[in-house]
Amino acid sequence: MKLGLFLMPSHPPERDLRAGHEWDLEVLRMADRLGYEEAWIGEHFTSPWEPNPAPDLLIAQALTQTSRIKLAPGAHLLPYHQPAELAVRVAYMDHLAGGRYMLGIGSGGLPSDFMLFNVDAASGQQRDMVREALDIMLKVWTSQTEVEFNSRYWKGRISAPLYGGLLKHHIKPLQKPHPPIGIAGISYKSESHKLAGEYGFLPLSLDMDAAVLKTHWEAVEEGAARGKRAARRADWRIVRDIFVGDTDAQARQDCLAGGVGRNWREYLLPLYQELKFVSFFKHDPSVADEQVTLEYLLEHNWIVGAPHTVAEKLATLYRNVGGFGCLLMMGADCADNPQPWFKSMRLMVEQVMPRLAHLLGHDNGAEVRAAK
Repeated sequence: MKLGLFLMPSHPPERDLRAGHEWDLEVLRMADRLGYEEAWIGEHFTSPWEPNPAPDLLIAQALTQTSRIKLAPGAHLLPYHQPAELAVRVAYMDHLAGGRYMLGIGSGGLPSDFMLFNVDAASGQQRDMVREALDIMLKVWTSQTEVEFNSRYWKGRISAPLYGGLLKHHIKPLQKPHPPIGIAGISYKSESHKLAGEYGFLPLSLDMDAAVLKTHWEAVEEGAARGKRAARRADWRIVRDIFVGDTDAQARQDCLAGGVGRNWREYLLPLYQELKFVSFFKHDPSVADEQVTLEYLLEHNWIVGAPHTVAEKLATLYRNVGGFGCLLMMGADCADNPQPWFKSMRLMVEQVMPRLAHLLGHDNGAEVRAAK
């Protein structure tokens, strides 16, 4: 099993934008030193708690300060970008990264972002825009001849060389035919996961209950059947809030008192309550919405405790969803008290993952076998 990070990136609203950026760089440097294999960096435009509208800027800087870890926007939200421009920028980033670049794409989810870009989410317009944008990007990356695209939302043309070749479309990805692409999803039987299965992309599942995650894999398989592909659990990334300490009690205390607890207390839980998303975290549908508290999440959803406790909880999650290939540890802004967070990152590598090696992962791309 691979171990990586998922950075929203989350920062408290009073955090200066540059200071938050510097914290994210410090986390990425630490992850690189510890051996984390990949990190995904989110993109949002109207959330003070997720203040990064340009993850590629953070990635570009991180590439000069790391040597091994693969980096990815997680994700560029396609309805908010002109796809030909984004495709060329992605191709350029792929060269800068020298093979350490992956691409995350998504449709967006914040109502305020939809309003800013005049996207009609109620009608599902964002999903149509993702499909059209993706088709255009694939043409930009792979076309060898003149190609015109004339979709509902975007129009343009990849021209033949002009003026004896002085002007032409020449920036193509380093990785062929393009960098690995991941798509994140949150809802039951997510349409995003169906798209991942259809195109053979990497499915990412956010921090939901195991019962919801199982429907995510069902969606991947449905899409894969539609695209006549084989869905591979080794490609499936699952994001989890994780905090590891020397003891269960210390881990719980540091988790709730630090950036993880504050992020959920002041931002994520109130937001999910407003958006009517708390049902995605319930281990039992009969649980009332108001019962989904931080303590409930810590007990049923987050993975918090001493190394042996965290390993046991992760093995249970693995069994409950049927297996997955990469665990992404959700990031948090712990700049005010960083040592417990960095210790948690280190304990994940040194004491948790070795406990899981006997039942998790295949490096050869084969189907990840179910834990027994």
